[in-house]
Order: sequence, then structure tokens, then C-alpha cells
Amino acid sequence: MGRFINPFTDYGFKKIFGQEISKDLLIDFLNDLLEGERVIVDLSFLNNEQLPEWEDARALIYDIYCTTDTGEKILVEMQNKSQAFFKERALFYLSHAVARQGQKGDIWKFDIKAVYGVFFMNFLLKDEMKFRTDVILADRDTGELFCDKMRQIFLALPVFKKEESECETDFERWIYTLKNMETLQRMPFKARKAVFEKLEEIADVASLNEEEHELYWKSINAYRTYLCVQEASKEEGREEGRKEGREEGREEKAYAIARTMKSDNIPLEMIAKYTGLSIEAITAL
Repeated sequence: MGRFINPFTDYGFKKIFGQEISKDLLIDFLNDLLEGERVIVDLSFLNNEQLPEWEDARALIYDIYCTTDTGEKILVEMQNKSQAFFKERALFYLSHAVARQGQKGDIWKFDIKAVYGVFFMNFLLKDEMKFRTDVILADRDTGELFCDKMRQIFLALPVFKKEESECETDFERWIYTLKNMETLQRMPFKARKAVFEKLEEIADVASLNEEEHELYWKSINAYRTYLCVQEASKEEGREEGRKEGREEGREEKAYAIARTMKSDNIPLEMIAKYTGLSIEAITAL
């Protein structure tokens, strides 16, 4: 166990970003993320009564509503596990946050606030992917913004490769710290920004009491088990690919031999017996 908690465990993320005492950390992170666009002035955490109704939502979604200086609402969702239909799930979460703003009666005229989804991904949706992908509602032909009420920001953490000295913006410093936190022996960037000093205090494993330590230990074990399962699945896929490649190679070799034997007018039955190909396949050559 490192000096600082792993922010990609369920417990770690909530410890850093999910408490009233540390909400200024999340406000700072999101303001760096949206620098030049929005200024977040406050945020609130959804209580149990406000959590989504669908099955397994508690395990998959972590909602935080942020208020900007112009009144928009931003939904932050931490998702760390690769799963089928991830993009569709992200859209569903965001759509639900929009729909929850609805009010009964004729007085309400669909005056919804903008909803943002910020999705931390400690995995890749595809092999070739940018670190940051911003999705907006825009005209397909012109690219012009059609509606500013929904936006998705996907952060593919494995793509971020910068070292500490290479980070140029406060947002990059945040990403570097979060990505490397479990292996750090000191908290970087404290001299540059006071928020990292507070992060050091909150994320220090030594500051956890006995109950918190136990919860974190269970969370990190679950996370590491998940990583092992993922790696095992990838290795099975690679081995299956190698197996299929070998089988394809053998099949191609059999067809090549069959063509040569057929050109030498060797009986089809003998070719079939030697190569394992069917008479129909050999005849079609």
C-alpha cells in the first residue's frame, strides 16, 4: 500500500472528491477542466433519495451536481471499469439528469439547465483514442453548436503520458497527480497551488482511522482483483487470436498443397485424405 490512496478505487475517489470537507478540491479540478468556459462556485452531492432508480445504479454512478456562476448544472460521474455499451450508459446517465429537472404543470416551459458529464476512464474505448474527447450537440454538416444543454467530456487516462516536469497547465498537473498518486512519495505542485497541499492531507493513508483503513483496504483489493481479471481476459483474447492465426495458417497451407496436387492430376480422394479438405473445396480450386 502506497503513501497516498488510489483515487481509482471506489473508496479513494469518494474520499478525495466526495466529501463536504473536500469539495473545494473537486471545484478546483472542474474549474481547471473547464478553464475559459465555466466557473463553478458550489456543488452538492446527491443523497440516497436522489440517486437514480435503475438497477445497479449505486454501484455504477456517482453523482455530483455543480452550480456555475451562471446557473448551469454539471453532473460529474466517476466510471473506472470498462464495460459493454459504455458510451450508451454515459448518455443514459446524462439524459436522466436532464429529465430530472422537469416540473409538473403548464407554467414550466422546459427551462432546463445545462448538464455536463465528466467521465474518468482508466481504460480505452478503442486502441486509437485522444486523452480528452468533448462531445456536444452540433449540426453534422457545419459543426455549429445546435444546443448547449448537454455535453460529455471523456478523459482516457491511459493516453496521458506526461511526466511531472512536462505538465504545463493546472489541469495537466491534476491528471498527473491522480494518475500517479498511489506510487508517489511526495505530493507534487504544492508550491504552485495550495489545493495540492490539502490533497496531500486528505489522501494520506496514514491519516485514515482504523475503520477507514479497513474500508480502503477492501476497496483497493477489489480494484486490483478487477485489474487481474481484465488482464486475464486480455491474455485469453490474445491466445485465442494466436490460435486462430495458427489455424488460418494451417488452412492456407492445406489449400496451397491441394492446388499443387490438383495441378499434378492427383485423384481428389487422395488430395482430400492428405490435406483434410473436402472434395467440394478441392473441386472449387
